[in-house]
Amino acid sequence: MKIAALVKKGELIRLKKGMFVVSPELSGVPLSLELIANHLYNPSYVSMASALRYYGLIPEAVYTIQSMTTKHSRNFENELGIFTYNTISSKAFSLGLRRIQRDERVAFIIASPEKALCDLIANSPNVNLRYLKEAAAYLAEDIRLDMDEFAKMNPDIFEEYITVGKKPTSIKTLLKLLRKSRASESRVKLA
Repeated sequence: MKIAALVKKGELIRLKKGMFVVSPELSGVPLSLELIANHLYNPSYVSMASALRYYGLIPEAVYTIQSMTTKHSRNFENELGIFTYNTISSKAFSLGLRRIQRDERVAFIIASPEKALCDLIANSPNVNLRYLKEAAAYLAEDIRLDMDEFAKMNPDIFEEYITVGKKPTSIKTLLKLLRKSRASESRVKLA
């Protein structure tokens, strides 16, 4: 009854059954949706469009915090937003993860930009990249990825994802596009 009263007064925020967080108005500490996503359903890490937006690689605001988990896919909705979790194999789970230390109190696990892009493609049902032209259109037009930053991505993560993740053909096409982008960039620098 005490917890219900604190939630009603706005001092606690209910994240899910049995999990609460102190309101930032009361604590004076801003909430990290990424950290909350890690704890709401674990093991998990923030990925896909949420991670790409975190890194500033896509311009659109993302209203759902998207994460990957080795458990069953799941969704949670609370007053902080919508948290979605997609299943990934245990072999692909640990590839390309970063620990971000926001400050002395907040640290969370998020996919690298490369891993987030692979997860997004692998978990988008209507995305099947077979040709360089369609891969370039998907990145530049559909998700509006910063193509200059794409050219700087680490090909090793794509190569490893091909061996352990879903949609290896699409990721191979993405890797070919990355190599082509890097080769074009190198020629421009030499000229």
